[in-house]
Amino acid sequence: MSVQCEVTAARAAGAPMSVFERYLTLWVALSILAGIGLGRLAPGTFAKLAALELAQVNLPVALLIWVMIIPMLAKVDFSALHRLRQHVRGIGVTLVVNWLVKPFSMAFFAWLFIRVLFAPWLPAGQLDSYVAGLILLAAAPCTAMVFVWSRLTGGDALFTLSQVALNDTIMVFAFAPIVGLLLGLSAITVPWSTLVISVVIYLLVPVAIGQVLRRVLLARGAGTFEAAMHALGRASMVALLATLVLLFAFQGPQILAQPLVIVLLAVPILVQVVFNAGLAYLANRALGESHAVACPSALIGASNFFELAVAAAISLFGLQSGAALATVVGVLIEVPIMLVVVRVVSASQAWYEAGSRRSA
Repeated sequence: MSVQCEVTAARAAGAPMSVFERYLTLWVALSILAGIGLGRLAPGTFAKLAALELAQVNLPVALLIWVMIIPMLAKVDFSALHRLRQHVRGIGVTLVVNWLVKPFSMAFFAWLFIRVLFAPWLPAGQLDSYVAGLILLAAAPCTAMVFVWSRLTGGDALFTLSQVALNDTIMVFAFAPIVGLLLGLSAITVPWSTLVISVVIYLLVPVAIGQVLRRVLLARGAGTFEAAMHALGRASMVALLATLVLLFAFQGPQILAQPLVIVLLAVPILVQVVFNAGLAYLANRALGESHAVACPSALIGASNFFELAVAAAISLFGLQSGAALATVVGVLIEVPIMLVVVRVVSASQAWYEAGSRRSA
């Protein structure tokens, strides 16, 4: 195994949740309140920030999202891809759930809840935008927090590492086509050029920068890499919260007028997390895969790369769009719902292993 793989695997296996990560939902809620309050106190200032655009990309938000995403992508060890053959069944289950089930199931749940069940209580002019935001949220699997979820369930760190590396490789090529297909099927038109530019700006370029940064830091030793990742991780979280303040400074009037929107948008997200996590967990059990692989498989299958979703929603639909709001709701509920999934898969280990032995 490479030195890079050893360092990242050790970090994935041993790092508990930080205070920032553990209470992310609280920080997100406080950022929402701060954004709404600041938007009402200084509307002119935020209007000027919204006007700082280049080729339909808001520059302050783009900078913050780079700070948010690059440290996460620097943690990804693409050298772990050679270990995929060690857990073929778990890898296969996660790939099917991530790329063939989750985006399409979310498109269905978005249609069911937003356009059918909840339509009377949502702004009619934003229905398409909400659906688009939910599709963007589900179109890319989580990259960073799954290491934390895997750690909390006693998951196989090397499986988690190799699965994340594989997902990030696929994401570079599959994110734009899947989003374009599902938005088209949902009768939502977006310019392909803007979608491709979003992938380049918020995925390809950060991946390249993150991997260069990774190599430079590892060349200086594992201690330097760990210290830098710790510091950059904090910067990433601060950038996320600052982005939310900006978003809600613009979204504030709409939210205050209809606070129920947040709750209604959370429902399809919760349903898709439970559905996909359960599907991956049960499929691994049926195939006889170990519990240490099934846990991260279920968690990777259910969680979302919400940072990329927020960035793409802003680029495609704007800071004040329903799509941006829908992706931010994903940030708001990501930690609590994933912690529930962690508890369920951990508590059901004895049941899982009894059935897994029979299936093996």
